[in-house]
Amino acid sequence: MFPADIGSFLRSRWLGQAPLGRLFWRDMVLVGTAISVVSSVLALILLWLKMPLGLVLAVHFAPVPYAVFLTIAVWRTAEKSGGAKASLMMLGSVLWLIATVVI
Repeated sequence: MFPADIGSFLRSRWLGQAPLGRLFWRDMVLVGTAISVVSSVLALILLWLKMPLGLVLAVHFAPVPYAVFLTIAVWRTAEKSGGAKASLMMLGSVLWLIATVVI
């Protein structure tokens, strides 16, 4: 992605213009989880290499702002959509955020 693409990607999610299913399943569950797992693995490697704890924690928690962004984006989009499916995705996004921050 080029910087303009990143800006439009983030803007469309923030404004609730992306389809809720794509936002929840692809952006959050698949990509967000992959980013979190890679970050955790890198943090474990840094810990194994006896790197400073501050660096290890910074790498581990680096995806948290993006995870919070995605959770808020799901909520904003789901509120526009309404319905039981949207409510379940709102709940799922909060549970996902808790899981990605804790794990």
